[in-house]
Amino acid sequence: MSRRALTLLVSAFLVLALGIVGALSKVPYVVLSPGPTEDTLDKVDNKPVITISGRETYPTDGELRLVTVAYQGGPNAKIDLLTALRGWIDPTVAVVPQETIFAPDRSQQQVEEENTVEMTNSQDNATAAALTELKIPYTTVISVVSTVKDQPAAGKLLKGDEIVAVDGKPVSEIDAVGEAVRARGPGEQVTFGVVRGEQKLDVAVKTIGERGKAMVGVTMQAKYKFPFEVDINVGDVGGPSAGLMFSLGIVDKLTRGPLTGGKQIAGTGTITPEGEVGPIGGIAQKMVGARDAGATVFLTPADNCAEAVKGVPDGLRLVKAETLSGAVQALDALNTGKGEVPSCS
Repeated sequence: MSRRALTLLVSAFLVLALGIVGALSKVPYVVLSPGPTEDTLDKVDNKPVITISGRETYPTDGELRLVTVAYQGGPNAKIDLLTALRGWIDPTVAVVPQETIFAPDRSQQQVEEENTVEMTNSQDNATAAALTELKIPYTTVISVVSTVKDQPAAGKLLKGDEIVAVDGKPVSEIDAVGEAVRARGPGEQVTFGVVRGEQKLDVAVKTIGERGKAMVGVTMQAKYKFPFEVDINVGDVGGPSAGLMFSLGIVDKLTRGPLTGGKQIAGTGTITPEGEVGPIGGIAQKMVGARDAGATVFLTPADNCAEAVKGVPDGLRLVKAETLSGAVQALDALNTGKGEVPSCS
């Protein structure tokens, strides 16, 4: 055998060996890539993404697309070395340490369940933000989610209880409940005014101390009572980052004239009930997904702008979004050519 042939044979063997090792070697990384997009003005699985009942709605036009990030890997499905290497080469994806997505004390199932809860909360916040923007009144209630085993509230405050007062003072925010409890000394009694079904009850709970502060061991969630029904259907999508696009879809359906002006708009951002837009992760992958779906405008949380301008795809215009009101005004300015359109650049 010639030296050249031997060299080629050895090289081929090494490549094959490295390929086998790479395919069998599992690494603690996660690959993030552009995920599917959904038009909040359209349907998913033949069901409207946003359905409003009990209130007049108006025709829409164009698209308001939420964007997502898909991932490979995790504690239960680690990727191989070759997959990670391909991800490092591909500019449209990111390869990140597993612990940045899955905290060491959280299983993959727990993270996915938390994402589902965050999505539900995001939908409620989005509805609240849209109604706030349109000056449609609604009420907020504080609901008991769970109590901690062997702590004072266990067995006294029940899941679904609505907390309306603490020590006789009305409360409408979770922080106010916490402050009222902490105002007591450890070992003192605090009385919760609750609505349980059709009953109004006073529930006395003796506090315990933790790091010198009083607590009772209850997890609460703000829930809203809206004057009409808003149902959001997104299929298998989790996390809170679609809040802004949900809010815009609701606003569009409840107001005359298309908010998009017929354009293909995409965007991302968490939303508070007051309409403040918050930052998200995976902005680079979400921009690629938006452009691949045909979007020409991308609503970008202000805190993500610096990162977004470094990798914005050709043909995609970044519009900075700090609040829901600002996003609505920016879309109006795009449609009419009047007014300022805030930019990330």
